Amino acid sequence: MTALDLARIQFGATTIFHFFFVPVSIGLAFYIAICQTLHYRTGKEIYARQVTFFGKLFLISFAVGVVTGIIQEFQFGMNWSQYSRFVGDIFGAPLAMEGLAAFFLESTFIGLWIFGRGRISPRLHLATIWLVSFGSALSAWFIIAANSWMQHPVGYELEDGKPTLTNIGSVLFSSTTMYALFHVLFAAMMTGALIALAVCAWQLRNGGDVAMFGPGLKLALTLVCVALAGTFFVGDALMRELVENQPMKVAAAEALFENEGPAAFSVFATGDFSVNPGATNREIKIPHVLSLLATHSWNGEVQGVNPIDEQYRQEFGPGQYSPIVAVIYWSFRVMVYTWSALLLFAAIGLWLWRKGKLETSRRFLKFGIWAGLTPFLINTAGWVMTEMGRQPWIVQGLLKTEDANSPRVSNGQLWLTLLGFVLLFTVLGGIALWVFLREAKHVQAPVEEGAEREEESEFALAY
Repeated sequence: MTALDLARIQFGATTIFHFFFVPVSIGLAFYIAICQTLHYRTGKEIYARQVTFFGKLFLISFAVGVVTGIIQEFQFGMNWSQYSRFVGDIFGAPLAMEGLAAFFLESTFIGLWIFGRGRISPRLHLATIWLVSFGSALSAWFIIAANSWMQHPVGYELEDGKPTLTNIGSVLFSSTTMYALFHVLFAAMMTGALIALAVCAWQLRNGGDVAMFGPGLKLALTLVCVALAGTFFVGDALMRELVENQPMKVAAAEALFENEGPAAFSVFATGDFSVNPGATNREIKIPHVLSLLATHSWNGEVQGVNPIDEQYRQEFGPGQYSPIVAVIYWSFRVMVYTWSALLLFAAIGLWLWRKGKLETSRRFLKFGIWAGLTPFLINTAGWVMTEMGRQPWIVQGLLKTEDANSPRVSNGQLWLTLLGFVLLFTVLGGIALWVFLREAKHVQAPVEEGAEREEESEFALAY
């Protein structure tokens, strides 16, 4: 295994582990902000108790996300020095904005939210949690802008073979950035809502306060439905963006090796997924669907892997310009099929809600608990497709991955740090999961009106 392979594995492991926690904290911050708004508007203590309860889960995910994010950023200097030198003038701007503005805003108002309860006015305290939620979304924007520039470079000029930033607005507001940002934010909303739904479902099955977790279940299900709709419509726009700027990624996602028009959607395929046409042994297709998804026309033509590969050889020189097709094909299907299962789950939930059986259907509540795992599958599969679908480029059309790593870092050093990070993530993740589940499983029985003040004090002291 080469140093490049090890560096890629290390960065992939770090990124995936980090992204386990980011959408949880973004989604739960939004969920908590809504609960606190409902408490402020209605005065019902059940919403204040939800803020206290889910606030602990949010802070756990936020803390671990910060630690893993720092490790992830170290990777650029450790293993990807040539990349850092090449894109430093572009990449540094949004990363600096994220650290100096978004993270500072988020962390400052988290402190005010925790320790300001009962010390500042309710309206101002409500504003702090909304600013926390806004700060987390702002942080995501700057990170997504940097990543989207790697997918679709804009706002730069080449000077001595290196890109120089000429328009930061183009980087921050490019179509790729905007579509990817809202796709991530809706995915984060779905993640936070499904985590909240799973916790409420567990509590309702195990003697938790129905008056508290029943409304929580309904609120979470509502947000799941909104997020499912949002990811669909934004994902549709993002697909057309990929067709225009990264057609190879779309072709690989469908194991489409030659141009087709009309193009069918591949439901399931087996084979070695090589770049040779007809490499798949068996395939189930739905006619015209890929044309509709990619071009919004019934008979639209979609480019295949081999013609795009040949086009890139003529433009960039000899080489192999297709990613590992099987990885992109299956990661796309994990994302789409899991989303489809959640759509069915949400539809059943809405039907039970209408029948007045949502909080009492033990079978639905059981599935609701397990549904809390699905966003991690969707999010991970989405990022695998996004990053590996760009290969062999680390910056589309400008810099190949094989030219981006640190040439002086040895295999031994990479093995040592890779094993160290895996051990660290295993321990850190295990502790975080244990604490998270311990707090989530703490059965919330009905409390007297005066007990709320004591619970809020315990929350502030603990954090």
